Amino acid sequence: MLPTLPLELGEAFGQVWPIIWLFDTGRYLVAAGLMAVIVRAFWKAGLEARKIQAYCPMPRDVRREIVTSLRTAAIFSLLGFGLYAAATRGWITIYPDFRQRGVGYLLLTLTLMIVAHDAYFYWTHRLMHRRRLFRWFHLTHHESHTPTPWAAYAFAMPEALVQGAFVPLFVALVPTHELAIFIFMAFQIMRNVMGHAGVEVYPAGMARSLWLGWNNTTTHHDLHHQTGRHNFGLYFRWWDRLMGTEHPEYLERFAMVTEPKPGR
Repeated sequence: MLPTLPLELGEAFGQVWPIIWLFDTGRYLVAAGLMAVIVRAFWKAGLEARKIQAYCPMPRDVRREIVTSLRTAAIFSLLGFGLYAAATRGWITIYPDFRQRGVGYLLLTLTLMIVAHDAYFYWTHRLMHRRRLFRWFHLTHHESHTPTPWAAYAFAMPEALVQGAFVPLFVALVPTHELAIFIFMAFQIMRNVMGHAGVEVYPAGMARSLWLGWNNTTTHHDLHHQTGRHNFGLYFRWWDRLMGTEHPEYLERFAMVTEPKPGR
């Protein structure tokens, strides 16, 4: 539990920032590492047939993804410390327990945070693909033409700042439970590593499902890494379908990697 009383800024940084850094770095390492282990463990059990691209990333690609992602986690932790400092000084409201706002409020704000983040990600992501911004903001992430789970946070520093700014901006507008923030951060990194898994980890038929088809899949985001011109959304297909930016062959590509192959 982080200290809740205001401290002098230097004292607070020395005490609190290392804890936030450990959480942000550990969250990335656990999520990406777990997905990498799952892919390796179930490779011969069916995931090999679900590989999306023929090319295999080189060890140097994985090392680059890890190094840049660890840098991003450090940037996120600095933004997290700013969030802590603002909350302890009363500039924003983060509820530490349920005595002020109950479980219903937590669930409502958590849902709103996920939906808002998907919109924020779509539009900032699409903006960073503009020619004048791409080199400075997004080129580092697209060096992973065939991404691995370790690419989840592989951002240039300007992109890391943009993506890390979402939670402080949201909490500045919407008083939020600290548990909602914790759950959201766990949710976003797990969906992130699943989107970069390199093999389709979602069930066959999901893309055309009436109830689940509005979710993005690994194939959906992998196509973005292949073309750079489609599929800008993070969690959902809503914005891509509304704005006409979804890859025209998405459903067919998803079926190609999830449907049983002849002779199997």
